[in-house]
Amino acid sequence: MRSVEDQLAKVTAAAVAPRPVRVAISEAQGLLCAEDVVTERPLPGFDQAAIDGYAVRSVDVASAGSAHEGEPAELMLPVVGEVSAGSRQPTRLQPRQSVRVDTGAPMPTLADAVLPLDHTDRGRARIKVYKPVRSGDYVRRVGDDVQPGDVAVRSGTIIGSAQVGLLAAVGRSKVLVHPRPRLSVISVGAELVDVDRTPGPGQVYDVNSYALAAAARDAGADVNRVGIVTSDIARLREVVEGQLIRSEIVVIAGAVGGGVSEQVREALTELGDLAVDRVAMHPGSVQGFGRLGRDEVPTFLLPSNPVSALVVFEVMVRPLIRITLGRRQPMRRIVKARTVSPITSIKHRKGYLRAQLMRDENTDEYLVQVLGGPAGASSHLLATLAEANCLVVVDPDVTDVRTGDEVDVAFLAQRN
Repeated sequence: MRSVEDQLAKVTAAAVAPRPVRVAISEAQGLLCAEDVVTERPLPGFDQAAIDGYAVRSVDVASAGSAHEGEPAELMLPVVGEVSAGSRQPTRLQPRQSVRVDTGAPMPTLADAVLPLDHTDRGRARIKVYKPVRSGDYVRRVGDDVQPGDVAVRSGTIIGSAQVGLLAAVGRSKVLVHPRPRLSVISVGAELVDVDRTPGPGQVYDVNSYALAAAARDAGADVNRVGIVTSDIARLREVVEGQLIRSEIVVIAGAVGGGVSEQVREALTELGDLAVDRVAMHPGSVQGFGRLGRDEVPTFLLPSNPVSALVVFEVMVRPLIRITLGRRQPMRRIVKARTVSPITSIKHRKGYLRAQLMRDENTDEYLVQVLGGPAGASSHLLATLAEANCLVVVDPDVTDVRTGDEVDVAFLAQRN
């Protein structure tokens, strides 16, 4: 029996980022930048007002508010014009004058500061100046943010909202990125029917292709839900070959355990190396992994049980997607929590038990309640997985956890 760590190392060694593509910056969020974006122009491209106010020469208002024979000195300046954001008309300021400016407006020639409105009486033709400003106050200078030749976004950076904004600010409409890995999900099983049909005797709805496709999208993949495919060897091989051409990852649910597993392996033998192993975890100990096709596409064989399939996906497939996306930390965040009831786990297998994570209002520490029945007896209960917001991770050498013991808990938070 392989350890979880050995199996995961085998899986993650197959991670290959898709070939970079150039996309519109509006489509780049969440992707890994594949180039150093070097700016050609300074940002800002001109001196501009940082706030609404009056553009002045700082030397002309230096005496504002200073005492003169026991009384504050009254300083008056004429307002000789107004400049709005986006104005293309050059304006020149003469000594002892002011110009009304909006935030983002180009600074008049010779002006070196902006008087905030609250420093004045907000006059239209003339203003009383109550407080001075220093040279450079409330002015965005040329290149304060970015200079020509600076790297705005570095290769290997995950593009978030700030990076999208910076790319727009430096005039880049497109950027080279590593695209989302394309992942295909296939369900195999004679008992399966799609959700738009009524199951007959012995038939069940295809849960896996929908649930696993949703999990893959949550992890960041570009998903193609193939749906139900017959276990006929020729047909299955044809479908899988087609998906290997268009995918970086292929997931086949219902392909391990039971008689259909032999047909699946026979159908895929000619496509590459594929091994079905027992992995020391529960649920989902029986699983398969290999690299198929000319491009050696990572291919997973998952159990037919939806809960087991989703747990194996969480532990094995999701980290591969996150690594392919360039995430530095592909694993879920782990926190410590105290159990509110006893937990049993299967000997010599690492447990991934669905649970609800809570917080104690008095102590602020995490508490966790495992959902479902005893270990191994309720792996089919999909409703409990839907209620879960975490997985309790139990070491293989632990079979019993007492109430109040501290355990590792992996968040199942939604992707941003």
